[in-house]
Amino acid sequence: MASKRMWMVRAGQGAYLFDDFKDKGIVAIGWDEIGDLSHVSTPEEIKHLVDEKYAADKKGKRNISSGQIKRFRFDFREGDYVVTYSPEKRIYMVGKIIGEYEYNTDLIENYPHIRKVKWLGDVERDKLSVSTKNTLGAISTIFEMSESAKNEILSVLKGNEGPRDSVETAEDELDSIKEDMIEKAHEFIKDKISSLSWEDMEELVAGILRGMGYKTMLPSKGPDRGRDIFASPDGLGLEDPRIVVEVKHRNGSMGAPEIRSFLGGLRSMQGNKGLYVSTGGFTKEAKYEAERADVPLTLIDLDMLAKLVVQYYDNFDEQTKALIPLVKIYWLA
Repeated sequence: MASKRMWMVRAGQGAYLFDDFKDKGIVAIGWDEIGDLSHVSTPEEIKHLVDEKYAADKKGKRNISSGQIKRFRFDFREGDYVVTYSPEKRIYMVGKIIGEYEYNTDLIENYPHIRKVKWLGDVERDKLSVSTKNTLGAISTIFEMSESAKNEILSVLKGNEGPRDSVETAEDELDSIKEDMIEKAHEFIKDKISSLSWEDMEELVAGILRGMGYKTMLPSKGPDRGRDIFASPDGLGLEDPRIVVEVKHRNGSMGAPEIRSFLGGLRSMQGNKGLYVSTGGFTKEAKYEAERADVPLTLIDLDMLAKLVVQYYDNFDEQTKALIPLVKIYWLA
């Protein structure tokens, strides 16, 4: 017999439906505009309904919604375990699904898609290991829990003592989670930068320089000019350092010929320093040209650009922040 799966079902925003789930012996999801799914037989039909009823949502959001609804309608099985969480009480309520999909508009307003549940008991969050807590941190309304997390929760539910993390183990787990979050955030920031238009990319680079304390000038519009941005402490080039910036926003790497051409222009403007930004990166030969150049030249690729955004974000003006909207997340020191 196949092992019973365990599903997390969020009890609405901030778990405001937690007591409703408990008192009425159900779990439920919204998306009320798609109507009764009792006679829907394929995931494709669900996707069509979501696309039709939530056409104003972005495609990515509609795809996520379709996947969530599909799991609730087709993947949940009688006998599967289900868990919902109360952040106020810091407990996970654990139960078993005891009914097929139902459509009921009378039980909870705007949450008509239900599954009947026999609640088995509660598990305190503090009794779980750090690794299991981490797997329970997903923000999706519905997700399947790992086998190890399921087994740990069921064991604690039966009254067994949960695994005791040593201080070192807990700290290592938290450090690993933090590093993973930082890496994911870094890649998402790079994704956002990559999606900017050429003009917005130029504005972003200028905004970073202003965040670093420089004043900037953008001489003229249009790609592939010899000089895209000029920066200096006073904005007029009367004070050092004077920085000439070229911005290339392409998929392909910049090669040695482009770097040599840029350096040639720099040499004609004595005392200037160069900054070459390429979201497509640089070839090994291009990096070699920059390293052996007789004028100061720094190469900035997409990875470094994302790091500079994070490093100087607090100093950005509102125009630059609007290009890459970020929120600050606090983590335990």
